[in-house]
Amino acid sequence: MFTGLLATKHISDITAVAEANELHRTLDARALVLLGIGAIIGTGIFVLTGTAAANHAGPALIISFLIAGFGCALAGLCYAEFAAMIPACGSAYSYSYATLGEFVAWFIGWNLILEYLFAGATVAVGWSGYVVSLMNQMGIELPSALTNAPFAKGTGHFQVVRTGALINLPAVLAIAAITALCYVGIRQSARFNSVIVVIKVAVIVLFIGFGAWYVDGANWHPFIPPNTGHFGDFGWSGIFRAAGIIFFAYIGFDAVSTAAQEASNPQRDMPKGILLSLVICTVLYVAVSAVLTGMVPYAELNSPAPVALALDRYPALGWLGGLIKLGAIAGMTSVMLVMLLGQPRIFYAMSQDGLLPPIFRRVHPKYKTPYVGTLLTGAIAATVAGLLPVTILGELVSIGTLLAFAVVCIGVLVLRRKRPDIARPFRVPAPWFTCTVGALICVAMMLSLGIDTWLRLLIWTLIGVAIYAFYGYSHSALRARAR
Repeated sequence: MFTGLLATKHISDITAVAEANELHRTLDARALVLLGIGAIIGTGIFVLTGTAAANHAGPALIISFLIAGFGCALAGLCYAEFAAMIPACGSAYSYSYATLGEFVAWFIGWNLILEYLFAGATVAVGWSGYVVSLMNQMGIELPSALTNAPFAKGTGHFQVVRTGALINLPAVLAIAAITALCYVGIRQSARFNSVIVVIKVAVIVLFIGFGAWYVDGANWHPFIPPNTGHFGDFGWSGIFRAAGIIFFAYIGFDAVSTAAQEASNPQRDMPKGILLSLVICTVLYVAVSAVLTGMVPYAELNSPAPVALALDRYPALGWLGGLIKLGAIAGMTSVMLVMLLGQPRIFYAMSQDGLLPPIFRRVHPKYKTPYVGTLLTGAIAATVAGLLPVTILGELVSIGTLLAFAVVCIGVLVLRRKRPDIARPFRVPAPWFTCTVGALICVAMMLSLGIDTWLRLLIWTLIGVAIYAFYGYSHSALRARAR
């Protein structure tokens, strides 16, 4: 049985399934880069920058972004090698199946479900907050009972308390609309994403350009605030804690790899899509964090809308406030789109391998999308976003994604040793350094996260192991062929 758990799927089998493709190949390199930017820039830049600076890193948030970005860049190089070599949807799940065995692949796939489902729901809650704020600015007040989650995090590790609200209706409606768009096709989704990306990047560039004139160098001193005596509260431990938190800002570049079977030339364009989107977003993140902490003392940035707060401090920049909220709404919309686009393709890949029921690999006869997985993803994400607050949702996302990234880094080294003969259209430079350091940085950021996050990961993992034991193991297509 143990040998069966470590059984790997041959790359030729994965590529053969990908070549017998039921999905539309319509995405070029430009569309993939925009897909990556659409997935990365959202809640992280508009929400998490302020809380991470105020509570953990201070002006050294710039270093936190560079650490998280460097770790993601190393992982991105590993993703690029796999994506060019194995042009199949499934992302880190498919890569793990080819290198580390079926059980590890299931474990990674299960954590990717955690990433995409809960990231989409988390962003929807942030989207709702900005929409409500913008409508209030326009003189339209929505009832709080319909714009807040009915549950909130209590003081204990797993304590949940009632808030008196009924449902976060804007978040539910946003996910419903995005799900409908994902249902009708990848081409329509990619075009919509391209428009949204242009809007939000333009708004961010405006903030950097105009905000830079109001930077006060005194706000950057001390650049690394002294530690308060607790791990993660400023100092270098705070920088790493902030890096682990704002890593949420980077999740999603792997969503590019989930669209491999819908890329027109995946061997050439997938590495470009992954790496260029990471570089562009890292530059924007570092610039925004520098301007933000220069405009406002870091201790005052503990706000769900830190960019808007900074603009409110300077009446001459008041005209940018509404645009920033529109940009934040646009940014979060594209993140929701890519998250809800990626998750059904993970379901699709796992179902093709027999680890999930065959209903998940049904493709719509007209739209050529995995429509059952799309509808299920939308329904679950809408329910979660409508009932739970961002504080509970966000904690569940980063650790699972970091684990997936670490496994992909290790997987490149394993496959280089086991199958050096395989053609690699893109090769990771200096693999022993890139893969090892990439995995170590991801693990270090995991260790910097709180015990609550680890406990929730354990519970999620146990649920996944139970599903694999009672269904996936006995229905595995790889095991059926072996028999």
